[in-house]
Amino acid sequence: MSIIDIHTHPVFFNDGIKPAETRLMIKHARQQGIEHVVSLGDVLRYGRTPKSEHLRILNDETAGLIQRSRGFVVGFCYVNPLLGEKAVRAEVDRCVGEKGFRGIKLELSCNATNPAMAGVMHAAREHGVPVLQHSWNQLYKSSRSFHSDPEDTCALAKEWPDVRIIMAHLTGSGFRGVRAARGLDNLVVDTSGGGPENGLIEYAVEQLGERRVVYGSDYPIRDFPCCINRIKGADISARAKQRLLHDNAAELLGL
Repeated sequence: MSIIDIHTHPVFFNDGIKPAETRLMIKHARQQGIEHVVSLGDVLRYGRTPKSEHLRILNDETAGLIQRSRGFVVGFCYVNPLLGEKAVRAEVDRCVGEKGFRGIKLELSCNATNPAMAGVMHAAREHGVPVLQHSWNQLYKSSRSFHSDPEDTCALAKEWPDVRIIMAHLTGSGFRGVRAARGLDNLVVDTSGGGPENGLIEYAVEQLGERRVVYGSDYPIRDFPCCINRIKGADISARAKQRLLHDNAAELLGL
C-alpha cells in the first residue's frame, strides 16, 4: 500500500538540513511504503511569530528539500498571519505560485479565529491550496490568543467554506475535536500528534467518514512505523485504510 504523509518536519531545529540527512530520511520513509512526505518547515526555530526574513529562510529550505528529493518531498508554505495580508500574499505567491508548493502551513502565530487570518485564506482560495492549522486541546485560557483549539480551527472552516482546511493532530484534538469537525465538508483531520489512542481512528472515521481523515506522522517528533500502524491496526475497512494512508492526501494535494 502506497502512503503519503501529510505532516512532517524533515528539518527540525536545523537537524535534517544536510543532503546526507535528506537521503537518510527518504530511505527510512520508503522502507515504510511512503511515496511522498509533506514538509511543513522548521516552524519553531524562530519562535511563535517569525519575521518575513525568517519565513524566507525556512521556506527556501523546504524548496531545497524538494529539489534534492526529486519530488519525494512536497512543500507547504509557512506564513505568519500577523505580518499582514501584503506580506502573506507575497510569500504565498513566491512559494506556491513560483516554487510549486501545494499548501499553506500555520503554527502558533495567532488563533485561527483572529481577523488577521483573512489574508491567509484569501491567498489559499486564490491559489486553490489547503491550509494546515496546528490544533490541540488547551488547558490554559492564556494561550488561546495564539494557540488554536479544534473548535477554533472548525470556526475557521465554517467562515471559509470554499477553502480546504487540514486540522492537525487528531490525537491532540481528541474525541472532542472530532465532534467539533462534524458537518464541515471542507475540513479534514490529520492523524498526527502523540501516541496511538485506542478507538480514536475508528471514532474519527465513523463520525467524519473515511474521506475526511488523512494520515500524518509529525516526523521526526514521532516515528513513521508507529504512526502508520495506528491506521493499519485500526478496526476499519481495507478501503478506509487506503483512503487515510494515500488517496485522501493525493486528492487534496493534486498528486
